[in-house]
Amino acid sequence: MNIGIVGLGLIGGSLGLDLRACGYRVLGVSRQQLTCQRAIERGIVDDASIDLKLLATADVVFVCTPIAAITIIVQQLIPHLGDQTVITDVGSTKKAVVEAITPLWSNFVGGHPMAGTEESGIDAALSNLFANKPYLLTPIETTPPDAVKMVEKLVRSLTTKVYICSPEDHDRAVAWISHLPVMVSHSLIDACTRETNPMVLQLAQAMASSGFRDTTRVGGGNPELGMMMARYNKHSLLRSLGAYRQSLDQIIELVEQEDWQALTAKLQHGKCQRAEFLDSKKKYV
Repeated sequence: MNIGIVGLGLIGGSLGLDLRACGYRVLGVSRQQLTCQRAIERGIVDDASIDLKLLATADVVFVCTPIAAITIIVQQLIPHLGDQTVITDVGSTKKAVVEAITPLWSNFVGGHPMAGTEESGIDAALSNLFANKPYLLTPIETTPPDAVKMVEKLVRSLTTKVYICSPEDHDRAVAWISHLPVMVSHSLIDACTRETNPMVLQLAQAMASSGFRDTTRVGGGNPELGMMMARYNKHSLLRSLGAYRQSLDQIIELVEQEDWQALTAKLQHGKCQRAEFLDSKKKYV
């Protein structure tokens, strides 16, 4: 089976490494010739080009570009593909993407691997990046079952945990555990920089360690990616931001009232609930 990948960055490059390791022939396309050369040198692809014509023999094409470019790429891809070719993407929002692409190409399966690092570019690509990580597929009623099965087979070969849901449910869920944390993390960084005493600010910066690093990691990521999360998942993100603001207001009120017992109870509840999100043994039904 020939696999095409458009966009040879962290996700696209990592997909290439793992899919080749599974025995698939991988063809890559990038805007930059240097990236194509580097992808070949690293063994990420069997062949690479800046021309989408390279993917004419692909059975499945993964579009690994920023969300805003996915529709444009698909439109440019269509003249080069066979009627049975399956297209999938890796965008972190699904409703907008699925609604835009499905009328253009019936064999489209929305996808989203929940994996990544703070790094970007072809040299950030890692083997086994997706192992034991969630990989969501978001078919709709008109999505051909065979197309879904083909993409599912490929992503399962990467030892991912595959979940199938609607685009709408995906966007609401990912707003809570991915998009909201990005905005909250940025807000924490921004709030800390508003300390008006330079000496206190320097002291805080000097003391910042694992706690600050862990809670601000996603806020220090790609700003363009964060903007696209908000742009293409606006409704769900605003919904989760509103709920977060209510929770923060409750904490402010408890501290102002010096209701330490209630605050302790709230923090204890949060501690218990955290396990519900991080227990890797939990099943999605």
